[in-house]
Amino acid sequence: MEKLTFFAVSAPEKLDRIGEYLAERLSRDVVRHRYGYVVIAMEALDQLLMACHSQSIKPFVESFLHMVAKLLESKEPDLQVLGTNSFVKFANIEEDTPSYHRRYDFFVSQFSAMCHSTHEDPETRTRIRVAGIKGLQGVVRKTVNDELQAIIWEPQHMDKLIPSMLFNMQDNDDSDSEGSVPSPENPAALAESCFRELLGRAAYGNMNNAVRPVLVAIHCLPVTLPPHNFTTDALKHIKRQEIISPTVLEVFNTLLKHLRMSVDFELGEGSRRNSGTSLSSGRVKENEERIVQNAIIQTIGFFGGNLPDYQRAEVMMFIMGKVPVYGTPCHTLDTGTKRIQTMLLSSLIMVTSGFKCKTISAGLPAAFLEPLCSISLMEDSELRQLVLEILHNIIDRHDNRAKLRGIRIIPNVAALKIKREKISKQDVGFMKKHGQQLYRHIYLGCKEDDNVQKNFELLFTALALLTIELANEEVVIDLIRLSLALQDMALANEENMPMFIRCGIMALVAAYLNFLSQMIANPAFCQHVSKVCTNKHTLFFLPESLDCEDRAMYFQTADLADALSGPGYNAERLAIPYVPQVTDEDRLTRRKSFVDTISLQVDILSNSLPDQSTLAEEITFETLKKAIDTTGLEEQERERRRQVMEKFQKAPFEEIAAHCESKANMLHDRLAQIFELTIRPPPSPSGTVTVTSGHAQYQSVPVYEMKFPDLCVY
Repeated sequence: MEKLTFFAVSAPEKLDRIGEYLAERLSRDVVRHRYGYVVIAMEALDQLLMACHSQSIKPFVESFLHMVAKLLESKEPDLQVLGTNSFVKFANIEEDTPSYHRRYDFFVSQFSAMCHSTHEDPETRTRIRVAGIKGLQGVVRKTVNDELQAIIWEPQHMDKLIPSMLFNMQDNDDSDSEGSVPSPENPAALAESCFRELLGRAAYGNMNNAVRPVLVAIHCLPVTLPPHNFTTDALKHIKRQEIISPTVLEVFNTLLKHLRMSVDFELGEGSRRNSGTSLSSGRVKENEERIVQNAIIQTIGFFGGNLPDYQRAEVMMFIMGKVPVYGTPCHTLDTGTKRIQTMLLSSLIMVTSGFKCKTISAGLPAAFLEPLCSISLMEDSELRQLVLEILHNIIDRHDNRAKLRGIRIIPNVAALKIKREKISKQDVGFMKKHGQQLYRHIYLGCKEDDNVQKNFELLFTALALLTIELANEEVVIDLIRLSLALQDMALANEENMPMFIRCGIMALVAAYLNFLSQMIANPAFCQHVSKVCTNKHTLFFLPESLDCEDRAMYFQTADLADALSGPGYNAERLAIPYVPQVTDEDRLTRRKSFVDTISLQVDILSNSLPDQSTLAEEITFETLKKAIDTTGLEEQERERRRQVMEKFQKAPFEEIAAHCESKANMLHDRLAQIFELTIRPPPSPSGTVTVTSGHAQYQSVPVYEMKFPDLCVY
């Protein structure tokens, strides 16, 4: 063997003849059942294969693989195991150049058949199955890194390879603990290891061919897999950095399509049940669809949770773009739309869970914040709860939310061990730009008639998280103004809110100001808040306490301003009442409390007209509908163009010339008026000279009759 190896290394061009000779000898010995010589020939081939690494090894490999195929075709288990071991050694060799003509179709089929061995001897059956799994593992290692062998990922090969692994994984009596080294003689553990390696080496474009056989096997066969075997490895592989964002978005788009299909099917079953279908069968199908929907949401969350932050932000934007936001109140939307909104927002909660953005603007860009806040104006308490939970996930970057659950007067906030950092410049800029938008939606969300206890608890948590994560001195003043405005709204009750809502608002204000006072550690501020919270009339903010005419029992703007009069806070701003401004979001959500009361007052002031006219127009739903309806305008424009073309084609030349001349004269007259107003000197008390009929005349204008521009008047 030493002489043969030395000769082969010295004369690599002889390797092909050596391989042909050994292959001929081995084939003859296999037929004659001279297994001792077969073993010697295979050992010689293995040693030559390991010793020689040159371009001349390509023909020798063909002879080697031909001999391995001969052994695998044999009915003798020992020869099958021998051929498999030789193939595994070959698979671990890294070749310098790819092979253009080598194919492994036979080996995939043969090793897959060995994985399903039904030999009557249990020990022999296990040996053959283990050899088959090792052979498939060798095929995977040899082909996945070779671009010329991408054919291995085609369905005809995956349909053999994947079921062979699953067949051995389902009977795992000696299942090893996760993370331990699989036993070389345990088919189940070895198959699981091979399956993990296959998923880890699969490119994203090939994942579909690997997933499909798994789903078919689970659906058709009683295959029981540990939950981490497939989903965890697949998701960890998909989230690798080389996976580009459009591909990731394609996955979420597919999941969202299935979610929408499930909701539509569920609603269709409900309508059919109402029309006379069996009640029990309809409910069973609805329950099944709910299970599917929850599974899809969990998958979206699990997938999103394994993505890097920059991809997760894109996924959040993508899902938000799918949430329907219509121009009608939520209670008038169809059931399907509300169901889709709930499902998509639940998916967003899963994706944003654990999201730790370095700057809040990265987690709440304007393109994401605006539609999210629009949904928070929907007149549906469940949707508003989901929106607040999404905000909590994004704002809470130090995991403080669990410490703030429930509306309560916290006696010692320091005992909660709140984690916080200094507010960054980027976050300060975000609050200057979008802070009023957040305050406004908290204010509007507090007075919704269908609020329940959970809504107020989530609103309290939102205020507390804003204080922890984003509050500098200016934001603190704004939050206090917001709290005082909420208190005034509950006490004045100009909108006839239910007593439960008024009490909830008062409890929210008291709990939050108590929290804020301890966070800013201002003794005078804490003393005033504690005095109000411990007053016997306002202790629990029960209905009878809201009827108390003594406003001194509640939080006072003057007292809070005096407490913050020191350096750092601009306490004078507390005297400015907080009033949310009407924005386009109210028009989009068609809130009655705004649209029915908005009126547009237009004042026109012209220097050429001595009087001032005031025009008022009531904006209603019909006027807005007409404003956005451009169908009639487009038809009128097309008709006008047709008439103009027809006129210029058929009218006589004199008529066209007169029409153009009149337009030109009108233009010259207007320009003359403008030049006269801009060029002539201003009036003067000393008089001005005007020429009338060739005679100069002096006109004096008193100072009190002169009209000066507004900018010149002090």
